[in-house]
Amino acid sequence: MKAAYAKAPLDTASAFWDWSKYSTQPYQSATHGQRYVHNFANDKASAYGKYEKSGKLPVGAQIAKPSFTVGQDGRASVGPLFLMEKMSKGFLAESGDWKYTMVMPDGSIFGQTKGKNSAGMQFCIACHQAAAENDHLMFLPEEYRVSR
Repeated sequence: MKAAYAKAPLDTASAFWDWSKYSTQPYQSATHGQRYVHNFANDKASAYGKYEKSGKLPVGAQIAKPSFTVGQDGRASVGPLFLMEKMSKGFLAESGDWKYTMVMPDGSIFGQTKGKNSAGMQFCIACHQAAAENDHLMFLPEEYRVSR
């Protein structure tokens, strides 16, 4: 996974491995295509570890979810890297001022809010709008959460 995401033209695609990890193990995420994911967040997003009580995260907060699938033959395959970054107020009200980016396993950028294939990222915005009361943050199942 590290080598795959490192091909991306974004520092974040490699840097997130050094961030705090908030999942105890990979878990299957229905909102990310049933892929297995881990949750990482940078220092500015440290309140993420309070989960539903995290409040509104500050500008510069970033969350990363690397993903993989497991085939019927038991082999794992690298999936997309899902990234969120809190932008300045006024960036995009409908997203709660979050920028979404999806990095493909070959390092290419599938899309980025207000960037390449922005229309393709509308599904992220639409899904996360359901959690507008939690700063557009969706949290992992309790049984996979790291206690902070």
